[in-house]
Amino acid sequence: MPNTPTDVVTKDTKIESTPAAIPAPAEVPPAAKRSRFGWIIPALLSVLFLVQCLWFVNTQSLSNDEPLHILAGLDAWRLHRFERWNDHPPIVFLIGTLPLLLNHGDIDIQPEARKADGITPSPEAVAWGGRITNVLFGLLFGLLLWFTARRFFSEGAANFALALYALSPSLIANFSIACNDGVLALVAFGSALMLAHWRKKQSWNRTIALALVLGVLLSTKFSAPPLFLLALGLVLILKPETIEFHPRNWNWRQAFAILALSFVTVWGVLFFHSTKVTVKDNMVTATSPNRTKGATGALHVPINATFYIPAGEYLEGMGRVANHLKLGHPSYLLGQIKKSGGWKTYFPIVVGLKWPPIVLALFLIAAFLAATKRIRFPREMLLMLIFPAFYFLVAIFSKVDLGERHILLVYPFALLCIAGLWQFAQQRRAILYALVALLALQAIDISRYAPDYLSYFTPFVNPATSYKLVSDSNVDWGQGLIALRKYQQQHPNEDIHLAYFGTIDPSLYGIRYTPLEPNTPVSGTVIVSATHLSGQLLDDPNSYHWTSQYPETAILNHSLHVFKVPPLSQ
Repeated sequence: MPNTPTDVVTKDTKIESTPAAIPAPAEVPPAAKRSRFGWIIPALLSVLFLVQCLWFVNTQSLSNDEPLHILAGLDAWRLHRFERWNDHPPIVFLIGTLPLLLNHGDIDIQPEARKADGITPSPEAVAWGGRITNVLFGLLFGLLLWFTARRFFSEGAANFALALYALSPSLIANFSIACNDGVLALVAFGSALMLAHWRKKQSWNRTIALALVLGVLLSTKFSAPPLFLLALGLVLILKPETIEFHPRNWNWRQAFAILALSFVTVWGVLFFHSTKVTVKDNMVTATSPNRTKGATGALHVPINATFYIPAGEYLEGMGRVANHLKLGHPSYLLGQIKKSGGWKTYFPIVVGLKWPPIVLALFLIAAFLAATKRIRFPREMLLMLIFPAFYFLVAIFSKVDLGERHILLVYPFALLCIAGLWQFAQQRRAILYALVALLALQAIDISRYAPDYLSYFTPFVNPATSYKLVSDSNVDWGQGLIALRKYQQQHPNEDIHLAYFGTIDPSLYGIRYTPLEPNTPVSGTVIVSATHLSGQLLDDPNSYHWTSQYPETAILNHSLHVFKVPPLSQ
């Protein structure tokens, strides 16, 4: 039988139990001994998560990045090319656009303006087709979290973790849009779990399985390679019972096998494309299959040669992202803008603003109790927690400070830690009741923003001024056009002047409007996206600050601010 969490504590970590400590949970009983109806609670919680995701899909317009991602997936399927917006690996977009192949969905985007000015059959149909697979991934992740928490702790702890999962705005939102942050969190969690499983028995079957999972991880997002290198380093030094520090005894064969199989997985996702590279007369030309044009550049080397690079498009994408990381990205924090980002405090502050306070408090309590040995996490789980800790550290030192979604993969690991609190409360009935009450408070908290879960902020932040703290996908990612359409239907006689942050032409949603140019005051109904109010991505950050002197009559979808401006002659 596999080691139980109790075995891990007594055999591996050699921690003596104390009266104040909560021992690691006993082995989960066989299925025959479990409650016959134990599946009901996780099933109901999964339905709760699903309903909220579908509510989001039905009420939120296509966000800023979604049209680009959807078109990238459709291009890959129909043209077998990875040319337009190759700043992400394609696997999520390939899977996500499968439903759109059935209903002949398509998007027409102006390459230079990055603006969608045509959608077939409709924006709503494309949103449903492009998002539904991510919703299914979200359901899968919830079940994976539940099984993991049950294995490490108990069925009650697993239900508690899944309940918090189903009531987490960021998870609902990011598994309801056609982007890859949610799937990255899922695959990173699965990679960490698979690595912990591999450590216990380093067989070739488990090595191959780990390699395939890590290959999928690399194919999910270009922020994944640091996690892959971390996993590869751990494969080298981890033995079933110890950590090997002498390189001579490292797991070299397994590490090279994982490296090779992961590369083949990535190459397969790219349809086994190879890029032709020609070096001639101090110029280099790279040509990938089905591209409309190759890439050229100066290369001052005294050779003429032609060679092929497998998965060259992946390396090209990584190069783009590396250059982006080097240059940084305009970032907004607490009313200040940095053109190249680089705030070390950005993501810690965003966690404080965007994580539900109940989740954040429970995680800090669980971490404290674990540090003081009042709760004992199994050894496998401690190994898993290296992944989010490392990723969060990398994010802090990145120069691309954009949105809580960029550290979303940390959040489910926090829920796994919180599951340990249920074990702590097993013999403390008052604490158990308090945890159940906190679930009710969590539901009330997130209902303030439902179904606009992407814009969620802690109750300590006024929704009307949240954009003054952080902006972009934390608040407004262009998802408010359906709400704007409803507003126009309710106010048919108003002429709308709109400054919209997004890559969709609002007229595709049937909205009649006049574009509101920067630093161009007008009278009447003025509607400005929160991201433009912050000025984060504008040449002049103050372009729309003139609206603040006029009455704000509504906030649509927590992201579009409506002002009534009297005639300017008055």
